[in-house]
Amino acid sequence: MSALPDTAALAGPATRFAPLARLLPGAGLSAVLAMAATLVSTLHGGPQLLYALFFGVAFHYLSQEARTRPGIEFCARGVLRLGVGLLGARITAAQIAGLGWHTAAIVIAAVLTTLLCGWLLGRALGLTRAQGVLSGGAVAICGASAALAISAVLPREKDGERFTLMVVVTVTVLSTLAMVLYPLVARLLHLPPELAGLFLGGTIHDVAQVVGAGYTLGQEAGDYATIVKLFRVSMLALVVLVVSLAFKRQREAADGGPTARRQRLVPWFLWLFVGLVLANSLGAVAPALQQGMGDLSRACLVTAIAALGMKTSFRELASAGWRPLLLLLTETLWMAGLVLVAICWL
Repeated sequence: MSALPDTAALAGPATRFAPLARLLPGAGLSAVLAMAATLVSTLHGGPQLLYALFFGVAFHYLSQEARTRPGIEFCARGVLRLGVGLLGARITAAQIAGLGWHTAAIVIAAVLTTLLCGWLLGRALGLTRAQGVLSGGAVAICGASAALAISAVLPREKDGERFTLMVVVTVTVLSTLAMVLYPLVARLLHLPPELAGLFLGGTIHDVAQVVGAGYTLGQEAGDYATIVKLFRVSMLALVVLVVSLAFKRQREAADGGPTARRQRLVPWFLWLFVGLVLANSLGAVAPALQQGMGDLSRACLVTAIAALGMKTSFRELASAGWRPLLLLLTETLWMAGLVLVAICWL
């Protein structure tokens, strides 16, 4: 009589890959929506992240399905963190040092005061401390990417994800408007290329929009605007660390006692960000690999945005009200005004 197959041995591989299989439907859907958003953005122009968000919102009902929900949750958190960490591959210490202390001081002052503006004005508008910090960080550093990174270390609130998406939508729209209007302001003020690059790179929210606005004024202005913007992006690690420290107790209370005590103060994606900046500064990252990690970072962020879009709805976004819009608009105008005043004094 032939021996019967070992049932446990046959079940082993299936059991081992079961968690991955649970993630595939939702993660695959998020990836498809991200690719669709990329295609539309490439063919017709416009903000890739905003397309991904809108496509995701259209499939909101799938976030409640048992088959797709685990993968959507994974993309909205795990893939998001990986994308933020890989942003470090775009930055070197030499780029930052080449700006000079005057430029660095202006950018640092603009970032810090915009964060403070978000916190104080958010309180005045009746928003939570976390919401004020999130909006201020999104405007001050790098738009949607910063909003997603900061939200990852904030305590979970009842309307936290809805507010994050509201910030992503609004800051992307404001960044697109700035891409069109700010070069006109630079021309109107007859700013030389270096100062025009400082204005654009120091005030526009998203990296892509900075590049688009900068190179409309010429190669020199575009290069300088990009470097200034990357300096702002490099401050993301420090800001996320400070926010993580400031909200540690509140985050632990929201996540539930003993489990929260095991949380790391510095999240792993922040270590990845800093490590890549150091490696890139030492020349340990080949240009092709640097480009690949930059593209992978963007792909991860677009996928995460699509997943976050599926977790909300237009009705939920509309219910956020006028206060977040006023807050983000005021922060944007504050940052632009501060940098312009500082440029006039140079």
